[in-house]
Amino acid sequence: MEHVKALLIKFVVVTAAVWVIMGAFYGIDFGEILTISILLTIAAYILGDLFVLPRYGNMTAVAADFGLAYIGIWIIGSAVINENISLGWASFWTAAVIASAEVLFHFYLMRSVFTAGQDRSYIERDPAFSAEMAEETDIHKEDVYTEEDK
Repeated sequence: MEHVKALLIKFVVVTAAVWVIMGAFYGIDFGEILTISILLTIAAYILGDLFVLPRYGNMTAVAADFGLAYIGIWIIGSAVINENISLGWASFWTAAVIASAEVLFHFYLMRSVFTAGQDRSYIERDPAFSAEMAEETDIHKEDVYTEEDK
């Protein structure tokens, strides 16, 4: 269920970015915006968020999402957009807006989606400050040897 929620959030963010840049500045129809947003959201979620983000971290995933959005919008846009626009610049600016939003979205994914269902009862500690515990936790006087006892 968490992945469905994350996918919907990503779809809204991508649709808003494509609508603002390509709809407002380039006059693209809303049907074309939805087509680009649906295809781009699915591809970016699978490749960027589920594959790259957990393995390589946030900044690498943002760079991958930028590249995927740039190339994806350019390819999908050339197939579905009927208007005569500068598709390279439209793709660049839309990908830049999407990538800037992805930084925050990745924090959400790491905190809420990827850790959902995991046991959070433990506290991660620095191993330098941890100690080994044995059965004998009390120190008795007869267990302590001094130089005089030898």
